[in-house]
Amino acid sequence: MTPTPDLQFKSINYTGLASGPRLIITGAVHGNETCGTKAIRRIMDEIDSGKLHIAAGSVTFVPVTNPLAYFKEQRSGDRNLNRNLFPNAEPQDFEDQIANWLCPLLASHDVLLDLHSFNAESEPFVMVGPQNNEGTLQPFKHAEKERALARRLGVRRFVDGWLATYGQGVQRRIGSGDAATLELTMRYGMGTTEFMRSAGGYALTLECGQHKDPAAPAVAYRAIMNTLAFLKVIDAPEPEAIALDQMEALSMVVVHDKTAAGDHFSRTWSSFDPVAKGEQIGTRADGTPVTAEFDARILFPDVNAAPNHEWYYLTRTNTQFDKYSA
Repeated sequence: MTPTPDLQFKSINYTGLASGPRLIITGAVHGNETCGTKAIRRIMDEIDSGKLHIAAGSVTFVPVTNPLAYFKEQRSGDRNLNRNLFPNAEPQDFEDQIANWLCPLLASHDVLLDLHSFNAESEPFVMVGPQNNEGTLQPFKHAEKERALARRLGVRRFVDGWLATYGQGVQRRIGSGDAATLELTMRYGMGTTEFMRSAGGYALTLECGQHKDPAAPAVAYRAIMNTLAFLKVIDAPEPEAIALDQMEALSMVVVHDKTAAGDHFSRTWSSFDPVAKGEQIGTRADGTPVTAEFDARILFPDVNAAPNHEWYYLTRTNTQFDKYSA
């Protein structure tokens, strides 16, 4: 376990007099993604000064979810907190210790807004969960509420399909299809939003912009304010939903791994860049071209990916998003 400075976990709760939902808002799950931290602190200053009033239900703020990664000013402390997020009776690293504190906190709430940023230049987007289902991968019953909130965060792009697509990639890396391995695979794919859904709530990940984009904290602030208003935690007009014809809804379909250190992209890709079927995306170390298997948009291209890790995802248009959208 990495030696750590004197660290502690911190959450701040504000509770109104009237009944209402229990909302939790997290920042800096990844330590170099600080737009959420800045926005949360701005909101708390407004509450503490009396400019903003919590009228109903409650909101819990976690400005810095991973204090070790935040201290290091990097994505992870000992490992990626947004993987294998479960309580652990025998914690093996700092992120396990966070999970033992964070998971019960998440489970005591109804709704999670998790604020992130990303590496490459692109516009903000929100990641949503599955449609309502009773399956074994990620059973869910709050798609209507989740997608209604997503449409009021102030962004136009929506992405789903994370857990299933990620799991396919891990299954491939492991090279096993047995049930026990599948369970471990899907467990490893669990992050904050997946855990929140498994605990009976609903959750959204908002990617607010590029890490250093000066506009990203304002995107996070607007999303927090819209969430508070939409859930009626504050007494404010309900934010207008983005029109369906203005939305771009995408589903993650496949993940491709970097197989060797010499694998490289054909150009600098950013999330949501369009790729045509057959277009070259990169080249393997042995010279084999890597091409798109269908018309798609690329997501999370990682030029610094290590061998046997996620290199990029492909998404395609989701024509069913509005099935549970209101």
